[in-house]
Amino acid sequence: MYKAPVEEIAFTLKHVAGMAEAIDDGLLGDLGEDLVEAILAEAGRFATEEIAPLADIGDRQGARLSNGEVKTPDGWRDLYRNWAAGGWNGLTAAEEFGGQALPHMLNVAALEMWNSGSMAFALCPTLTMGAIEALNVHGSAALKEKYLARMVSGEWTGTMNLTEPHAGSDLGVLKARAERREDGSYRIFGQKIFITWGEHDAAENIIHLVLARLPDAPDGTRGISLFLVPKFLVNDDGSLGARNDLHCHSLEHKLGIHGSPTCTMIYGDGKFGGKGAVGWLIGEENKGLACMFTMMNNARLAVGMQGVAICEAATQKAIAYAKERMQGKAPGWSGSGMSPIIQHPDVTRMLLTMKALTQGSRAITYACAHAIDMAHRANERREHWQERAALLTPIAKSFATDAGVDVASLGIQVHGGMGFIEETGAARYLRDARIAPIYEGTNGIQAIDLVTRKLPLSDGNQVKGFIVELKAITEAVRSSNLDSFGATADRLDSALADLEEATSWLLARLAEGRSAEALSGATPFQRLFGLALTGCYLAKGGLARTEDGVGESRIALCRFTAENLLSETAALKDRVVNGADSLAAARTALA
Repeated sequence: MYKAPVEEIAFTLKHVAGMAEAIDDGLLGDLGEDLVEAILAEAGRFATEEIAPLADIGDRQGARLSNGEVKTPDGWRDLYRNWAAGGWNGLTAAEEFGGQALPHMLNVAALEMWNSGSMAFALCPTLTMGAIEALNVHGSAALKEKYLARMVSGEWTGTMNLTEPHAGSDLGVLKARAERREDGSYRIFGQKIFITWGEHDAAENIIHLVLARLPDAPDGTRGISLFLVPKFLVNDDGSLGARNDLHCHSLEHKLGIHGSPTCTMIYGDGKFGGKGAVGWLIGEENKGLACMFTMMNNARLAVGMQGVAICEAATQKAIAYAKERMQGKAPGWSGSGMSPIIQHPDVTRMLLTMKALTQGSRAITYACAHAIDMAHRANERREHWQERAALLTPIAKSFATDAGVDVASLGIQVHGGMGFIEETGAARYLRDARIAPIYEGTNGIQAIDLVTRKLPLSDGNQVKGFIVELKAITEAVRSSNLDSFGATADRLDSALADLEEATSWLLARLAEGRSAEALSGATPFQRLFGLALTGCYLAKGGLARTEDGVGESRIALCRFTAENLLSETAALKDRVVNGADSLAAARTALA
């Protein structure tokens, strides 16, 4: 059974991501370490004691559709309402709407624990939090006054309606349409697919954020508008009115996240007697994609947290099994009978790889959240922190979600044949993890974003400055003179040299207009960056002085990572720099 690693999460927040320094500098208001630890402890308790015990029920039962109504798995309705009653939905929301205005770092830490408990359950609040942010940033005062307080409280949930059968990553071809009405409202018509928690019984109302196109809109993404479309219309006094003209047509049968209802939504077909689903414009007409990107950027980091969460849960399960499972006699085993498989070198290697990817992904995502907080709270260098958050977001989303798949797969391997059997629960983590590299912008799209939009920030000086900061960590390892670090400093130097060379090569290709060559190496570069960050952040954690002194186990994991995993960066750099020509030529093999 999953147990929230509260101490490890707190350590990473404070000593790796930068929270302790931000608190000391007074950048997080009245927030102190005692409050941080109390919030994390309670979030961890809820994840461990209330969410995790219902995860298997959600996986086995799934969400069920009957007569247009979706029933969540047994116990999930009460679970959600207990979660909302705890005030968790409003951790980072504005105080004027009932939120607590706490740092984003705390929210992503809590999201990790809830997703480890059940990724399918945590998807509901994840989407609502994104909808809250989009509405708060772009909505009119009237819309915010009418909807935000109930969304922040968790009484009402939110969704994001982008995808259509013919319009996935390319939203410029979406066909959902909107018509103006004289009272300032709009009528929405069309179909949306893959809508997470688009219909359910856990909340009183569901607030859909829907992309649609007006009759006179320009072609492509320049002609998309964003609309707020509630399941139930809301009266002026805040009470719920008539059912809006929208409904869930069907639920998808998925590889994983079974408890999360993934809906096909129909708007404006007259099922409930209306003549179009009533909606209200968010932001300006034909500028809806910019509004939606506020929600999507929030969601991309949140999806990265799902990767971390799966890593942690799968690693816990694999280590527990490896300590109990007896097979053969490991080298040096002096006990009677068979040894636990954790003693076998290859199993040890798999478990340490799982742990390294977990810790690295956690550090990267928390560092991204720290950058977001500093962009909002730092008195100086806000533009710097905005760029740092932008640079880290695609890496946080992609590296952590790829790690989630890899770690969950290794977890099955550790279990052996029992991992392939559903009873052990190891397989669920892989089934759940597999969606995360796909939704909220595939990891390939993240790589495109990283290389073409984020590397050129400040003429490349943002990424170059970041690499300089990472080199300082390497120097700190070298000057520590701790033998337990082994060859860590040299391996980090090599990884950062690979990152620096690949970065310079990509920036040069972009400057020359050779984007096809640059994009050919985008995905390997993205992984190269994530691995280098993993090594550096684990080293930073190993160097941290806490009340217990230097953590030898952290240094040992850092050394394992540097000496066993970072050698991959050389091959990745080679793919970036030398792989474009063979990639283009090999297209003939796909004919």
